Amino acid sequence: MKHIKYLIFAITGFIFTSCSDEFLNPLPDTAVAVDAYFQSDEDVLSGVIGIYDAFQGVNENTETNIGNFNRGVQFEHLLTEHRTDNTRNATLEGSKSDFHRYIVEANNVESEDYYASMYQAIFRANNVLNFISIADESNQAKYTAEAKFLRAYAYFKLVRLFGDVPLVTTVPGPLDNEVLFTRIPVAQIYTQIIEDLQEAISVLDNSSKSRASRAAAQAILAKVYLTQSTPNYPGAQQLCETIINSLEYDLEPNYANVFYSELNDEIIFAIQYQSGNAQESQSFSSEFTSTIRAGREDGQNIVNTNLKAEFDAIGGDRTTVSITNLDGSLDDDENEVAKFLPDGFDYTDNYGPNARNAGNDYIAMRFADVLLMHVEAILAGGAATVDSDALTSFQRIRDRAFPATAPNAIASITKEELLRERRVELAFENQRWFDLLRFGVAESVLGAHAIEMGYIFNSRALLLPIPAREINISGGLLTQNPGY
Repeated sequence: MKHIKYLIFAITGFIFTSCSDEFLNPLPDTAVAVDAYFQSDEDVLSGVIGIYDAFQGVNENTETNIGNFNRGVQFEHLLTEHRTDNTRNATLEGSKSDFHRYIVEANNVESEDYYASMYQAIFRANNVLNFISIADESNQAKYTAEAKFLRAYAYFKLVRLFGDVPLVTTVPGPLDNEVLFTRIPVAQIYTQIIEDLQEAISVLDNSSKSRASRAAAQAILAKVYLTQSTPNYPGAQQLCETIINSLEYDLEPNYANVFYSELNDEIIFAIQYQSGNAQESQSFSSEFTSTIRAGREDGQNIVNTNLKAEFDAIGGDRTTVSITNLDGSLDDDENEVAKFLPDGFDYTDNYGPNARNAGNDYIAMRFADVLLMHVEAILAGGAATVDSDALTSFQRIRDRAFPATAPNAIASITKEELLRERRVELAFENQRWFDLLRFGVAESVLGAHAIEMGYIFNSRALLLPIPAREINISGGLLTQNPGY
């Protein structure tokens, strides 16, 4: 996405810039449609690419001022993994340490940044859709589908983390406060997400893994169906089976290749970064280091003891790829994430020449997740299943993890076993939080975890607070979540 122009929204008006330049956090009341910008098909395509840049975010190592530079998904582990029993921050200092202790407040800057980043993606998508007629007629349907896929993807993240949020599907004017600051019920947000993803499925193909595709839209829609308050299990099952039966994706035989051979056969959708390029790289990989620190801070995503125990029990070949004790120098409660070592370099290489400007992609969806969602859809909220299709999908995951004993006989799968398998297979990929919510066990699991760790957990933590800054800007129109 290097040197691609994109639209920037700012309080005082607008500017044009490359993705290497500074941009302001987008505030919902400052969206401005720039008629002069979109003049050709190339300009509309640049606008589409700009939506991906909003997700990509700006490397914290490059631009440290969080007030001026959105991080996109680079902070997502704080809002997800850190709020589960999987990981924690290495220190108790600073706002990034609030997440794992469940003490996030409405002025938390990382939560605020994530909220702004997702709305920046939404605003950019809406702006592309507003000027879609300028694109070549042969490209209009594809650009529309791509923008709607990305808008749905952003809203799916927002609605699961913040609950009711403003639903903005057009380019608003400066006085459209009701649209910009009225929180819309979750069910209505899901209706829009489903509509956008269904259109994407009907138009897109599978020619890309780093941009929207039909399979990516199918997989995310399957997860949407599983997540709704009244899950659409048959719909999710059908979508997963469509991806599985297409034979366009497969598990990587070597688990490590999933993360260090990018855009491999298992990847369905990834947000890309470029190693060594300060403007196109990410810094979260370096921040996962702690004992021998490569990042700017003391370390994030430190592995909790009970997750280490799960790897010991059912991790198999996934264990050494996922976590590390630095050749035995770390205790069980000090293990670090190994799944996203900067460009694959470990501590023996000082984490490589570009530790703080790493190129590891953010994996948004991969085939293993689809296989496990397939099992979940067949389970359909039940306690267990012996369905042969579910057993086949589950066994594919197990056989890769334990190749020496493959084929690993599996007679049945319980809900608890599926959740446990997802925890280990997808550890540190920001799925655990959403899994606990979807399986209906978040309060029980996290309540027990909080007692074990000496934290205080209550039901308010199931939603993050609406950022205080946004409420202030709205003049009180935007309301807060309970308990904040």
